Amino acid sequence: MKSDQAMLGDKGRQLRLCLVSNFNTFYRNGVFEHVAHRLKTQFLFYSNGSESYWLPEHGVWRGDIEHVYLKGFDIAGTRITPSLPWHLLKAPYDVYLKCINGRFALPVTYLVARLRGRPFVLWTEVWMRYRTRAHRLVYPLTRHIYRHADAVVACGEHVAAFLREEGVDPERIFVARHAVDNAVYARPVNELEVAALRSRLDIAPEQKVVLYMGRMTEVKGLPYLLRAFSMAKRNDAVLVLAGSGSEEATLRVEAAALGIADRVRFAGYVSAEQTVSYYALAWTMVLPSIELDHIKETWGLVVNEAFNQGVPVIASDSVGAAAGGLVDDGVTGYVVPERDAGALAHAMTALLDDLGLRQRMSATCRAVITRWTQEGMAESFLAAVHHAHLHFSKTVPFRLRPPRVLGGKHL
Repeated sequence: MKSDQAMLGDKGRQLRLCLVSNFNTFYRNGVFEHVAHRLKTQFLFYSNGSESYWLPEHGVWRGDIEHVYLKGFDIAGTRITPSLPWHLLKAPYDVYLKCINGRFALPVTYLVARLRGRPFVLWTEVWMRYRTRAHRLVYPLTRHIYRHADAVVACGEHVAAFLREEGVDPERIFVARHAVDNAVYARPVNELEVAALRSRLDIAPEQKVVLYMGRMTEVKGLPYLLRAFSMAKRNDAVLVLAGSGSEEATLRVEAAALGIADRVRFAGYVSAEQTVSYYALAWTMVLPSIELDHIKETWGLVVNEAFNQGVPVIASDSVGAAAGGLVDDGVTGYVVPERDAGALAHAMTALLDDLGLRQRMSATCRAVITRWTQEGMAESFLAAVHHAHLHFSKTVPFRLRPPRVLGGKHL
């Protein structure tokens, strides 16, 4: 990693970074603060957190960073922020960094960077070509940005592999390991706290807990988890579904139809602070996500959270944390084919029946997650910015130049 001095711009001036994203979150704020500590960074946020994948209970964060939340409006699922171009142009930024989302914000940020003759860094978690009509229409532009960004931050090895398949120069790809604030999720949880949660969820002391933590939406593949739990026929275990979402009512009906309603607990929304006691309660956690035309589980940070409490994870192969190497099959949990309830049931049974296996996996989870840190993730962002600044070609197709002056007149 380059020294702070190496990150300085011309004549020893520190680089000024403009980082554009939809909104700040409790799980990303630490990364942003680490970046801001190392580089003078202006954060421009263009959303109010109303995205379908974000629970309104979570809210949006501000953090100890220099930031602006820009006002905008939605048209046909696209967030339009009229003031974004002005904010991008108002200061002498040296590098622009933009996340992959935003059908308005992404091309605008890329265009401004090119007009100003400044390097552009793309940050992406996407690892598939989406198949909706809208995505197919805009994909040529997306692929152009993939291939012409001066550096790309790929959140995981699986994303890097996808980018290489899309024709991105490997020299411009910087892998950032997805991370949470490990100190928050690794805190010790005492027996009284776990006992209180068991009592609230009506779980007997001898019953093992299979946990799902997250939104209850189609992409999470929860019907397959219910079927798997039914197939496993475990009277010694309880399935806890912690979270809320549009599929909850349907899942309750499904659990009743499968005859397992008495062994399934719907815990409702769980705040970030409360999740730790749920992980401490769990024997294993399951993330059975599936691929849809318009979405694929980019990562699944609940895996990182669970590992901090030593909880092995069973994940489908459509989960980024599995494809990206955090869930190591047979080592920190199991990776099973998506939409395969039988494979889920088999993995669940293997863990529930073998205390020694569970203990070994638990210890490995705790050890592995110490290497997946927000500091390390931020360093990858900084390395990409540094690379883009050093290797940016001054010969770009567009350049916003100051007007030439001849004879006292502007030309």
